[in-house]
Amino acid sequence: MIAALTDARLVVVVGAGGVGKTTIAAALAVGAAAQGDEAMVMTFDPSLRLKDALGIGERASDGEIEVELATVGGESSPAGLDGGRLFASLLDARSTFDRLIERYAPDSASRERILGNRFYHHLSGSLAGILEYMAVERLFEVDREGRFDRVILDTPPTAQALDFLEAPDRILGFLDSGALKVAQYPWFDQQGRLRPVRRFGGLGRGVERYLDRIVGLDLLRDIAEFFRAFGPLYGGFRQRASEVKALLSAPTTAFVLVAGPGEERIADCLFFARRLREAGYRLAAVLVNQMHPRPASHVAEKPESEGMRLMRWLGERDLHGLNALRQLLGTEQPLVALPLLADEPTDIGLLRRFAVLLERQLALPVDRSSTPTP
Repeated sequence: MIAALTDARLVVVVGAGGVGKTTIAAALAVGAAAQGDEAMVMTFDPSLRLKDALGIGERASDGEIEVELATVGGESSPAGLDGGRLFASLLDARSTFDRLIERYAPDSASRERILGNRFYHHLSGSLAGILEYMAVERLFEVDREGRFDRVILDTPPTAQALDFLEAPDRILGFLDSGALKVAQYPWFDQQGRLRPVRRFGGLGRGVERYLDRIVGLDLLRDIAEFFRAFGPLYGGFRQRASEVKALLSAPTTAFVLVAGPGEERIADCLFFARRLREAGYRLAAVLVNQMHPRPASHVAEKPESEGMRLMRWLGERDLHGLNALRQLLGTEQPLVALPLLADEPTDIGLLRRFAVLLERQLALPVDRSSTPTP
């Protein structure tokens, strides 16, 4: 594990899309296992790229899974690890939500009312934001179990990762809002009629027909029933959201911000770094990944091909962007440059080599005239 993360039990890897976050998260987890930790790498990225990064292929399904990737012991391990164990968890929002209901419903009748509710089936499968809410719950589960020495959380690209970081506050805000109290009101009577309009006779039935045509009374009944059935669980949601909020801000939690090379990526990187600081999170390191190498200086003495000139231009562009980012970030956290790899690591052994490279680059003194080499 790199020096800036040695005291972190939870490492959250964030950044824009297409910069190699998943590969870095997997490498950090492999590096932790290589040093003897019980390590878990988690993702709630809908693309599930973690399967490819870890080389587990068809062994992973699209559901909630926890796969032991390597049980290592001594030099005979093909992964080259030393006594640690590595696990992976790919979040499925629906499975996590169902498990919450099974675990926290006060009785079997309440559990069946929720799980059989049609609005619940829509909510748990497709409602915007539910993935982030369930990621909060899944992180709470893993932290509460306490079985892992280190948990590495891989997040989706910037916007959705920010949604996740803000999810605990949104959960608390919703649970404390007047809208929830209104939703829990007994809007329908035993016959399924709207209570507020039944006193108006024919006029009330006209209102019901209008609502049925515009929205659908069956849907409104399902929604009302869902919020009433869910009532006993609100306190638990509030408590768990508060605990996850505290966990993300804890001294034992570290954030790793991954950025792409080039000056055009600087604004996004600085934006994310500022948001993390403003929220009170510990930004342990900024990694500029996929840096193009610059050809050695003696190559310039020979006639250069178009490919070599392009490589030199890309290397100089990336180095210029790295130095500009370093000046703008200051010295509050390490800024690490990682080279563009010829091939993406797709098995435990290659990820271990990448983890070693990551540790080595962080330990190097700052050199503003060179790009990293594999």
